[in-house]
Amino acid sequence: MSFLNSVLNNSTKFEDPFTHWELNEPLTNEQIEEILKADIANPIEHDLNYDGTRAIDGGEGKFREGISSGGKALKFRCFVTKENSNEFPALTGLIKELQKKEIHQKISNLISKDLSNSYVRVEIICDREGFWLKPHCDIKEKQMSCLLFVNKHNESEDLGTDFYDSNLKLIKTLPYRDNYGYFFSSGPNTWHGMEKKKIAKERRCLQVNYVTFQTDWKVEL
Repeated sequence: MSFLNSVLNNSTKFEDPFTHWELNEPLTNEQIEEILKADIANPIEHDLNYDGTRAIDGGEGKFREGISSGGKALKFRCFVTKENSNEFPALTGLIKELQKKEIHQKISNLISKDLSNSYVRVEIICDREGFWLKPHCDIKEKQMSCLLFVNKHNESEDLGTDFYDSNLKLIKTLPYRDNYGYFFSSGPNTWHGMEKKKIAKERRCLQVNYVTFQTDWKVEL
């Protein structure tokens, strides 16, 4: 099933604690395989601890502190770019789907945001034991926030994203179910995160965004 087909024909809209859609089978088998095979370093093996954010990478600056290798950057985040697109042909196909005018217009209509001048950003995520994410609202530059789950290791469904109300009361947990996910339009009361939970092996996800800042993937006009 394609992402758009899932959005239009295999999704459910919810209003509590904020407007969001849950998606069934948004990924193809080929896309799932690429997500599983992506080589993403384990921070714990390099004496780095999760701090409740996703601001961790071995590439440069303060996120390189404490990394003894000193040479090739350790990658704790894996964005699909034109440079590495040959490693991810199926995910690049997803990006090209999202770039199409007819598709971003349909998503624009759903989330009530103009995506005609946006860029697509796709990131493969692999969270390990110790990961947590403090309640937050996404930056305004993220016009659409979407997380798609890949659970091939029988991890607990409790490892999905936690949604909160404006008082930061936990309202619901999206199930960490294989080939399942959600999307919403970022706003001032779209509080979400993940409480500290047991991750037996890994929590693989694909983050998909339409953003206002430049990436390699500008949408069609």
